[in-house]
Amino acid sequence: MLTVRIVPCLDVSAGRVVKGVRFQNQRDAGSPPERAQAYEAQGADEIVLLDVAATPAGRRARLDVVRSVRAALSIPLTVGGGVADVEDAARLLDAGADKVSVNSAALRDPSLVDCLARRFGSQCTVLAIDAASVPGGGWQALAHSGVEASGRDAVEWAREVGRRGAGEILLTSWDRDGTGDGYDLDLITAVAGATTVPLIASGGAGQAEHVRAAVAAGAGAVLAASIFHDGVLTVGRLKRELSSHGIAVRS
Repeated sequence: MLTVRIVPCLDVSAGRVVKGVRFQNQRDAGSPPERAQAYEAQGADEIVLLDVAATPAGRRARLDVVRSVRAALSIPLTVGGGVADVEDAARLLDAGADKVSVNSAALRDPSLVDCLARRFGSQCTVLAIDAASVPGGGWQALAHSGVEASGRDAVEWAREVGRRGAGEILLTSWDRDGTGDGYDLDLITAVAGATTVPLIASGGAGQAEHVRAAVAAGAGAVLAASIFHDGVLTVGRLKRELSSHGIAVRS
């Protein structure tokens, strides 16, 4: 039986972990290596590190932060932010990332997904989709940390990047991000039904029940930030709650 992965997320700006609501009004949430080390000790299956200031500032992710987090970890590390081309991805992998997440650059040039998958393998290629609901139904993919509408249907985009070789999709609901109101289950169900690429659900976790619902909707892994940063749940407690409801997790 496949186990559900629990993935704490470190959104990083100016070398610090930050957290906001719908990518705005960010507050300080600590040191990246200290947070990463604490979550590994709690039982995290991997860590996602996103340099959320990189793309808006037109720069690459800070390699010094990646190296410091890598030095604190023995579990897998996915890194995103400011990845514009294959060489940017190579630098992150050289700095200690196990997988690289790309969003805005792939929306501009979808062939980047093909290039990353060919050079590094699908297992290293994570496609991040920040999806916002649109009037009349459905969702569109956003770029530049949620401030730019791409015009691409998020579900169709997920289907396309799967064909292009993405090994994983990090699906964030912009509407639910940081709210604690629960994941967008309709979005998860729609994307999970459109592609066979493993799905990491993100955006809105406020309690263990939200995570259970995301798994039932089709997520193979769940990403969360605020509930861990604010001490609402530890990774270990969340895993125990999921296991008590018959969801397989790594002990």
